[in-house]
Amino acid sequence: MELLIGTKNPGKIKGAENAFSKYFNNINITGVPVSSNVSDEPVDLAIYNGAKNRALNVKKYAEDNNLDIDYFLGIESGITNLLGKWTIINIAVVIDKNGYESWGTSQGFPVPQKYVNEIIKTDLGKVMDKIFKENDLRSNKGGINLLTHEIVSRIDLTEQAFIMALTSFINKDIWKD
Repeated sequence: MELLIGTKNPGKIKGAENAFSKYFNNINITGVPVSSNVSDEPVDLAIYNGAKNRALNVKKYAEDNNLDIDYFLGIESGITNLLGKWTIINIAVVIDKNGYESWGTSQGFPVPQKYVNEIIKTDLGKVMDKIFKENDLRSNKGGINLLTHEIVSRIDLTEQAFIMALTSFINKDIWKD
């Protein structure tokens, strides 16, 4: 099974691979850097739009390069206050070769108000690097790994979002629109 994901981020690729490996055999996942067409730190609906844009952009990449791909994947992390509190979530979008789309979210975690404006102006990765005096936390286990004292990683959050997105695919018609 061939998967194309709209990122070269190793943590995101590993999270997607972990999710798909739970349900499918012989998967091969390739990361391609594509634009999300949203800001570096998407807010609210822009999180979903960024993930969908990445999936659509890798689909176009596959079409332009005559690649036979089974699933096109997009994942975006962002900040939302749609529940009345600022939260970081990941949204995954999966589009199959027939054009059917599903999506899912990861667990969310709270953001202290004192960091919200800086995260929106730059992005969570830069703020986490500054807080923890690290460099490029986002490319592997992420700042969430440090916030949870190494219990949950960015890979885990990405995996969760893709598992939720796969519910429409692994349950066939009982969980599809």
